[in-house]
Amino acid sequence: MTLPNSSRRHFLKLTGLTLAGLPLAVSGCASALTGSRKEPSYLVYVGTYAAADADSLFLYRLNPETGALTRVGASKAGPNPTYLTLDPQQRLLYTANETEEYNGMKSGSVRAFAVDRKTGGLTLLNEQSSFGPGPCYVSLDHTRRVALVANYGGGSVCALPVQANGQLGAPSATQQHTGSGPHKNQNVPHAHCFLPDPANRFALAVDLGIDQVVAYPLEPGTGKFLNTPTTAFTTAPGAGPRHLIFHPNKRWAYLINELNSTVTALSYDASQGKFSELHTLPTLPADFTAWNACADIHVSPNGRFLYASNRGHNSIVVYAIDPGSGKLTWVQHADTQGKIPRNFALDPSGRVALVANQQTNNIVTYRIDAQTGQLTPTGVSVEVSAPVCLQVVPDFLA
Repeated sequence: MTLPNSSRRHFLKLTGLTLAGLPLAVSGCASALTGSRKEPSYLVYVGTYAAADADSLFLYRLNPETGALTRVGASKAGPNPTYLTLDPQQRLLYTANETEEYNGMKSGSVRAFAVDRKTGGLTLLNEQSSFGPGPCYVSLDHTRRVALVANYGGGSVCALPVQANGQLGAPSATQQHTGSGPHKNQNVPHAHCFLPDPANRFALAVDLGIDQVVAYPLEPGTGKFLNTPTTAFTTAPGAGPRHLIFHPNKRWAYLINELNSTVTALSYDASQGKFSELHTLPTLPADFTAWNACADIHVSPNGRFLYASNRGHNSIVVYAIDPGSGKLTWVQHADTQGKIPRNFALDPSGRVALVANQQTNNIVTYRIDAQTGQLTPTGVSVEVSAPVCLQVVPDFLA
């Protein structure tokens, strides 16, 4: 979450939340659905920094042949829905609304929405406190019965049961992290990512402030933490781990370190919920010395390539993944055609990459070379105010 002081956390200025259980209109659906398409397409939900009464969540259709993005509609999803997740059937969508105050508490919130399968529009089901300020990440465990939330501002994590109707229940577990690190941005804990491991045995919390990945033994389907959390991995001091992604083989994982601009390749012991370092590589060219903060990380669907974003250098770094060892080899730095690439995504077919440039208010697309992993700009760029999260799903409207 590290940004220059001039653009740091403008959501702190926002106050007030509007909660109304009414359908959130998605405009333009009828026109977007007319006509025939020969190629399969995808839908892209876009989370942003936005005020409570503004359109804050946008829906686009992606053509994976050309990289073209066509706007389908927009919704008022509350202030700063800066991270989104959908259930595998794309019937429910959850947002981490990144605020500092909710219902008079020092907390952000998490919202549950029903997805209209005909229009892609959203209906608010309910809203729960995230039990900590500045929530920046929400994921679902593999039973789809628990939402896992990371509170960056509060340095805490929370598990919210998902009820049969998709609504979020009161928390089944919360945990406050403690500690600090040597970097100026590590004076307190900053939980930045919270996700289940492939076997759903552990919930893994990546904390930028304490240079740790913390493993919570997870009770399947309830979200309760069965035992005291343990340290799954400790980075180099001051690295500032931000996001974690597993390889499709479930044996390897990759950690993006925001503060020292590195990526760490890891092997995973699923029985213990612990990682071992394979190696760590820089995300920047050797001659780049200006400010940079890493952000997002993804593995290609075929497991052959790893991608990570640099804010400052404003690039996506591409690595090839060795199929025998899981180690990385640098392939490319691709310019993001904008500034502060907070989040990016790969379409499920592995043909297109989409990058959300927060500071320049644009989303751009790239063709992915299936053999080399390299990115080539398509020339497509759409304007979206402060885009910070992209979720790509099959086009259920087609």
